[in-house]
Amino acid sequence: MTLRVLHLTGSAVSDFLADLSRLYAADCLEATADSERYDFHIAYVTPDLLWRFPVDLSQAAISAAAAMSVGDAIRHIAAMAPGVVVPQMFCVPGMTSYRSLFDVLGVPFVGNRPEVMALTANKAHAKAVVAAAGVLVPAGETVRRGDRPSLALPVVVKPVDGDNSLGVTLVRAPHEFAEALDAALEHSDEALVESFVQLGREVRCGIIVRDGELICLPLEEYNVDSATKPIRNHDDKISRTGGGELNLVAKDSTRAWMVALDDPITRRVWEVARQCHVALGCRHYSLFDFRIDPSGQPWFLEAGLYSSFARKSVISMMAKAAGIGLDELFETAVRESLRSSSFRGSNTSPKMMR
Repeated sequence: MTLRVLHLTGSAVSDFLADLSRLYAADCLEATADSERYDFHIAYVTPDLLWRFPVDLSQAAISAAAAMSVGDAIRHIAAMAPGVVVPQMFCVPGMTSYRSLFDVLGVPFVGNRPEVMALTANKAHAKAVVAAAGVLVPAGETVRRGDRPSLALPVVVKPVDGDNSLGVTLVRAPHEFAEALDAALEHSDEALVESFVQLGREVRCGIIVRDGELICLPLEEYNVDSATKPIRNHDDKISRTGGGELNLVAKDSTRAWMVALDDPITRRVWEVARQCHVALGCRHYSLFDFRIDPSGQPWFLEAGLYSSFARKSVISMMAKAAGIGLDELFETAVRESLRSSSFRGSNTSPKMMR
């Protein structure tokens, strides 16, 4: 018997985030299609808060699908009776409120719970939680327009709840702060000002959960340089082609690559990543960015607790480097979502495994 899977896509906030969701989700649908296992369906949310249920994620199919109010969409989903939902929305409401909707409907969904997504969407809050668990984090403070930070320069200024490195600036001189704050506040009501961790390396660590065990994946390292590129910005992640389509710049092999498992930094980062996963209450999978200082010490920067299970999703690429194919990765995540739904409310916590 096939499992009916609803892919929740689009954005309740912006056309840009809807396009980003569509880009990743379309690849996931193509890469994980298996008619003997899954019966895929699509829900697409637009910034006007209307829902559509297109046959695929082409613009033509989305335009042809009937637009529905939230109430009509809920009735449609109830009639569809999906066995599991795969959230593919990158906006904050998509990662929180829309996931909560499926909690109310009693439909299991893959990925982290809405309260965990809300916590980690705020970088300052996430830092406070992992710091309390003993993980090193850069000194930081949140500021609003007109505020002046008390931290010594250099500092990194970023939107407190932004993503894709929009509005992130390295400030080395006092006169640069006002412009950096303006850039951050274009994307958030508050900015996070952090002490700049001198560069050794910058890496990302992914974890998947399989049968309750935390499995750390090979690290991804980013192409940063203390002289010419001390921090990553939006241009390192996403661009648009001449035709207006989104392009995932970060997937270029000159900008990021997998770290060898025998690299000394790997196990050190794995250790702190597992601490972060447990402290934040993650489930199914997690993803964390770390700055490695010149002494080799990891510093937590932020959590990115979502995956679209596209071939170019970070966790998919890390899993591939570990010999785990995308079909196995997707099946594992779906199985864990059904498992955690069955045991919801239990006090069982994942066991940590290297």
